[in-house]
Amino acid sequence: MLFPRLMAGVVAGLVAVAGTARADTTLTVYTALEADQIKTYQAAFEAAHPDIRIKWVRDSNGVITARLLAEKAAPQADVVMGVAASSLLLLQSEGMLQPYAPRGVEKLNRAYVDPAAVPSWVGMDVWGAAICFNTVEAARQGLPVPRRWADLVRPEYRGKIVMPNPASSGTGYFYVTAWLSLFGEKAGWEYMDRLHANIAQYSHSGSKPCKQAAAGEFPIGLAFEYRAARLKQEGAPIDIIFPQEGLGWDLEATVILKDTRHLAAAQALADWSASRAANELYARNFAVVAYPGVAGHNPLIPPDYEKRLLRQDLKWSAANRERILAEWTRRYDGKSEARH
Repeated sequence: MLFPRLMAGVVAGLVAVAGTARADTTLTVYTALEADQIKTYQAAFEAAHPDIRIKWVRDSNGVITARLLAEKAAPQADVVMGVAASSLLLLQSEGMLQPYAPRGVEKLNRAYVDPAAVPSWVGMDVWGAAICFNTVEAARQGLPVPRRWADLVRPEYRGKIVMPNPASSGTGYFYVTAWLSLFGEKAGWEYMDRLHANIAQYSHSGSKPCKQAAAGEFPIGLAFEYRAARLKQEGAPIDIIFPQEGLGWDLEATVILKDTRHLAAAQALADWSASRAANELYARNFAVVAYPGVAGHNPLIPPDYEKRLLRQDLKWSAANRERILAEWTRRYDGKSEARH
């Protein structure tokens, strides 16, 4: 009776090999998430799904968007996670997304989910504008505190301000679209012309201007609230200013690419991204997340932060992206930092 035992061993071996193959499922995930967020999210997801591994491809939002569009005919990513909804809407218009309703999506704030019956994108968290103001450098240079966007064009700030390049940074892009929305197209570009005179450099990272301000390289950095709060918590001599006219913002979201070869694993990541557990991790970083009632209060961010966000039309931002970036580049790209 050795033969049946031998066959049983072969079957067991095949099951073990199949199990190993499942454990080797690797998702390629394009992201603009901050590097200090990725490890936490990955550890939590892989603990819940030990049969799936994430291979991250990270860059600034604009760079990731351009890469995805360039790869449209031969996609390399399975999932996009932590990229601006305004960019994902552009991918949606190109027919690149796989609609999928994650488990529990009905529990999320509908304002932060694609309104289609089967959504193509699902929000994670909101990130918005914040000015990082180095109080030590400002005092040394005799600079006043800017309270409004209009203050930033004052002549005493000439060469004192850094901000993200909107062509490479989602943060930079929501600054530009916010000003165009707030002031109107004509006055918005006139405002940016005046602001440009005070800009020392446009960086290719949304968080870099705040890091530069925190380090005292420049007294004022236009960035976003998560990085500002984190740097201040770490002891940087900065005040975080939320201009009175209202704040530009965008929404980090998750999508599945239409041509993924790992649909089941991609859906598992989308399910996790929309879960309460994932939103609790997002809430460690952001004041507004898609799952209601999860976000706590950071004492460095106003409790009415969500009410300070401008009424931005993300569909308009997506539809006009190419036009806006072409005009911005024509006018201001001469002060952009060199690309590496």
